[in-house]
Amino acid sequence: MADPRGFLKYTERQDRPKRPVPVRIMDFNEVQTAPDSATLKKQASRCMDCGVAFCHQGCPLGNLIPEWNDLVWRGHSREAVARMHATNNFPEFTGRVCPAPCESACVLGINQPAVTIKQVEYAIGEMAFDEGIVEPFIPDRLVSQTVAVVGSGPAGLAAAQQLTQAGFTVAVYERDDRIGGLLRYGIPDFKLEKEILDRRLDVMRAEGTRFRTGVEIGKDITWDQLRRRYDAVIVATGALEARELGVPGRELNGVHHAMEYLTQANRVAAGDEVPNQIRADGKHVVVLGGGDTGSDCIGTANRQNAASVTNIAIGFELPAERPDDQPWPMTPRVLDVSSSHEEGVDRVYLSSTVEILGENGRVTGLKVAETEYLHDGRRVPKEGTERVVPADMVLLALGFTGNESDELVEQIHTDLDKRGNVARDDTYMTTVDGVFACGDAGRGASLVVWAIAEGRACASAVEKFLTGSTRLPFPVAPSTQAINLR
Repeated sequence: MADPRGFLKYTERQDRPKRPVPVRIMDFNEVQTAPDSATLKKQASRCMDCGVAFCHQGCPLGNLIPEWNDLVWRGHSREAVARMHATNNFPEFTGRVCPAPCESACVLGINQPAVTIKQVEYAIGEMAFDEGIVEPFIPDRLVSQTVAVVGSGPAGLAAAQQLTQAGFTVAVYERDDRIGGLLRYGIPDFKLEKEILDRRLDVMRAEGTRFRTGVEIGKDITWDQLRRRYDAVIVATGALEARELGVPGRELNGVHHAMEYLTQANRVAAGDEVPNQIRADGKHVVVLGGGDTGSDCIGTANRQNAASVTNIAIGFELPAERPDDQPWPMTPRVLDVSSSHEEGVDRVYLSSTVEILGENGRVTGLKVAETEYLHDGRRVPKEGTERVVPADMVLLALGFTGNESDELVEQIHTDLDKRGNVARDDTYMTTVDGVFACGDAGRGASLVVWAIAEGRACASAVEKFLTGSTRLPFPVAPSTQAINLR
């Protein structure tokens, strides 16, 4: 294990340092910087190598966290990278954008701040490339079967890499002009610079994965044609159907879905020209929705010199610390304070949008009312509490309701589940033989670690379907949810 007295010697948690707010909002470069090696080793040494390591339960990938904490503490970079890649294809992504459910499961969290697992994971991902440890894995032999992966987000990329390394010929289809899905166009550069994504894609190309951009399956190529062309097809198209806001005034100019806004900002950051780009310059911006997407909108608006940014949430403000009724090892519901929140935002809670107000076809404000909780759990606007929040731009970050699957259903008659996701069995197989679904397309909008875990498991199921056996790990079943110990 790491230093057996480390958790006693170093009781303070030290996260990755951040650039000062006045500096970082001047650009779209990553907010956090690399930890120094001494701090990293100290933090890794706080891991107790528990007899029952609950961090394994908290991580959908089943990352071997105590093992690579020990290896980082000892300075064994190559071994740490190998242990990380045994369960996680992309630690350089998860070390940046994963919300780290492993840390809320950390046993040290009983009476101390949890081990900085995400920081160590980030460091291992960077070691892998900085020290030249990451090399293309070329399989000893190729098999005759071919696989198409539709969608190039984390689930699709994980499935593609696993199958390529197993010897299959894999082609990844992406309707956008660049590979990466939400990693490319949904997550701002200040959280994940795209050079980090590109260097991993270079490795995958060297391994033999083929990428086809600008091809929309269902339109440019029908799903039926794709199924007949390949021995197996994996649907990894995500869950991009945005939840709507059904109030008067939704049609006004200046009201946008969050992903439309973020995608344009990411394209401009990549050097593209975006005519009539949605921008926040000098505007009073209101963001509806308190999740990660809303946070990304806040950070982007501040970097575009918004006059003000207000974040409105329908529910209660969560406590800053783990509440008494949610003791370890329960996953606590606590207030998320991201780097974007630190950069300037007025966070408003218990407010329900009643109407979007406007003049001459353009938004001027929101009429909101205090949220009232009914006995049946419904949340409704409380009469007599209405007020107006000025707004020149409103961004809807209300989550996602399912995937864009009309052509998939119409062309090959794939079933959907009751939530609108692609239905699949315990082997990730849809109701169409040879067609599989993983990640948000089958699970619904979720975490990047769940996407990677499902991509890896789906690849194993595809190999078994095509060859009768599999050498690939099968980390999670489709019906598996994070263990809830409440």
